[in-house]
Amino acid sequence: MIRVGILGAAGYTGGELIRLLLNHTEAEIVFANSESNAGNPVSDVHEGLTGETDLRFTDEMPFDKVDVVFFCFGHGKSEAFLKEHNIPANVKIIDLAQDFRIKGDHDYVYGLPEINRDEIKKAQHVANPGCFATAIQLALLPAAHLSLLKDDVSVNAITGSTGAGQKPGATTHFSWRSDNLSIYKPFTHQHLAEIKQSLRQVQGYLDADIDFIPYRGNFARGIFCTAVVKTKVPEDTIIETYKDFYSDAVFTHYTDKPLDLKQVVNTNKALVHCEKYGNKLLITSCIDNLLKGAVGQAVQNMNLMFGIDETAGLKLKASAF
Repeated sequence: MIRVGILGAAGYTGGELIRLLLNHTEAEIVFANSESNAGNPVSDVHEGLTGETDLRFTDEMPFDKVDVVFFCFGHGKSEAFLKEHNIPANVKIIDLAQDFRIKGDHDYVYGLPEINRDEIKKAQHVANPGCFATAIQLALLPAAHLSLLKDDVSVNAITGSTGAGQKPGATTHFSWRSDNLSIYKPFTHQHLAEIKQSLRQVQGYLDADIDFIPYRGNFARGIFCTAVVKTKVPEDTIIETYKDFYSDAVFTHYTDKPLDLKQVVNTNKALVHCEKYGNKLLITSCIDNLLKGAVGQAVQNMNLMFGIDETAGLKLKASAF
């Protein structure tokens, strides 16, 4: 059994991770850390787990008793935590924050299995991709493989309220979010750096800008993304490339039919679809922001790191209706 520790276990990602691991046949949760909830049942915070576990939050961090630790912190907290705490060298780390996603003076592998599967298998430390970043990259990576990203790419993507985290804020309050729509961080979203990094990895260069406009949606979970790429390459060639690019991906699938969000909500799937309009290629993609966009992908990475079935604990059914 893979022995697991969870830091930041009281948030949305922590709760989803616990939900997945409780049903993972080859993993067991050793501790779920939350200082503010120490001693309380996990199901007091994550009420969807009522009747499924007697696990309690703890303020302890027995790193010597686990094989892997998941960091479910807010952005910027992982690097600071590691400066103040010693995690044994043999313990693997999967960080869900953005602290180590950009290549630099660290050994973290960027955890997007569709392009880094072999590196993830050998990694001791993995930086899990961002939610918007996952949806946008999976939409554009096959286009990058064809070297189509020569002009600026227009991207719009809308996310559910869970993408903002569990801590209440002005733009997550139900009375504000309901029947409402807004944009935020246009052209400056923090996920752009990791998106460009992966596109350069596949295409070999990237001179074009990714003009990304994020939207707040009036729903709880999911990301729906559209991207427009200018190209004269025939549609058949593009579609064949997309299908081939994801032929070995266990969770990312090209589909010939137009997408809708409920096809992926509550799953670790990513779906991608292309249509050509003159010299404009419209690419759509969708994921569940908490699963393929966060802890589902993190568990997928854990499976790869420990050499077990990549789909273990992740065979989930879409809500569909």
